[in-house]
Amino acid sequence: MIAGLAGCSATTPPSPTPVASAPAHAVLKAPIPAPQPAYDPAHPVLLGIDVLEAEGFAPLRGLTVGLLTHPAGVDMHGASTIDVLRRAPGVRLVSLFGAEHGVHGEFGRGVNYTDHVDPKTGLMVHSLYNGVTSRPTRAQLKGLDAVVIDLQDIGSRSYTFISAMKTCMEGCFENGVEVVVLDRPNPLGGLKVDGPPLDPQWMSYVGEFRIPYVHGLTIGELAKMAKEAPDVLKVPDAVRERGRLVVVPMRGWRRSMRWPDTGLTWVPTSPFIQDFSAVEGYPMTGLGSLRGGFTNGIGTAYPFRGIYFHGVKQDALERDLRALNLPGIGFRRVSVPDPKTGKPDTGLYVEITDWDLCRPTELSAQMIRLACRYDARNPFSGMTQAEVRSFLIYWGSTAFYSDLAAHGGRADVDAHVRDWAARDAIYRQQSRRFWLYN
Repeated sequence: MIAGLAGCSATTPPSPTPVASAPAHAVLKAPIPAPQPAYDPAHPVLLGIDVLEAEGFAPLRGLTVGLLTHPAGVDMHGASTIDVLRRAPGVRLVSLFGAEHGVHGEFGRGVNYTDHVDPKTGLMVHSLYNGVTSRPTRAQLKGLDAVVIDLQDIGSRSYTFISAMKTCMEGCFENGVEVVVLDRPNPLGGLKVDGPPLDPQWMSYVGEFRIPYVHGLTIGELAKMAKEAPDVLKVPDAVRERGRLVVVPMRGWRRSMRWPDTGLTWVPTSPFIQDFSAVEGYPMTGLGSLRGGFTNGIGTAYPFRGIYFHGVKQDALERDLRALNLPGIGFRRVSVPDPKTGKPDTGLYVEITDWDLCRPTELSAQMIRLACRYDARNPFSGMTQAEVRSFLIYWGSTAFYSDLAAHGGRADVDAHVRDWAARDAIYRQQSRRFWLYN
């Protein structure tokens, strides 16, 4: 459920034009007429950065700005948003901000880093992944009129770039700095909503939004939610209401589109999300591999799409997984050479046979239950407080954990899936008020 939205009715999504949020008394700049780029069938979707450029950078003209981005922050032709803004007329880009993995993807998963000078541009990089705070500080924001955010999300709640966007908004709003979000596709599309909503006590940097695990919104729509809905941003309401947000929507994107429909080239967003296949697999096997013996990936191949369980024969694992009869999901055997020994690594590849029928996180939940069957000790019984927290900040469902701890392989996964689906349906209806696209 979205915090603070109970009872809100859905509204018709507005047309995809720049969305500005400002105090009622604010004086808004007159918009510069936007040149309309010719339709290019090879590029049916214009990203927020492309639209910004097509509009002559109108929201940023005359401003001194910083940019929160990463290697996947590129335009439809693959040019870095950093380079696009550095040459933008009337825009003064003076600093960069980095989320997890850094501006250029130079840091590994979970590696904290400090402020430093970017060797490629000479600009200062302010770290928002430093082990101290994920909000930009007053010192980091000094002299800025606005912070532009261009981050590619993958549509799953625990992927930290939506958290980086949210905490950046908090710091900017606290310090009177405008936020401009350049929107990008949700690669899983805007119609798929799936998995457990997040219980409030488990909010963390891998769960800054109380939304289902597969959330069905673009990063711009999530920014709109954070600005407009109470109790999403961790700032006083007065600060949130004064905060200035502009979302530059895409053109040509529809909610039914998944990444292959956009005509865009996937740029890796992190070391194990090298392609769209891994994006699809992330919610299907990532949660299921958190604890209990399952591994996602076969050796270093097929990240989030290959699975195996050490100590269980492949025939038995395949039989047990097929017996689940999960809608829209199938399995096939794969084998790849071990990069160290050259011997074959084998496992099962998770195939999507029907995306519309597929409930991605259901596979992860069933993997967890099977792990309890394969381990007579029940890996969820007797967990330490720290281990429980580590599990639940991702899964978000206390009820699911409690069932696993009490019943192990007899946990009623089907009942949890039904409960999540019912709550997801409410979220889907309520979140329509933040849609920017049909």
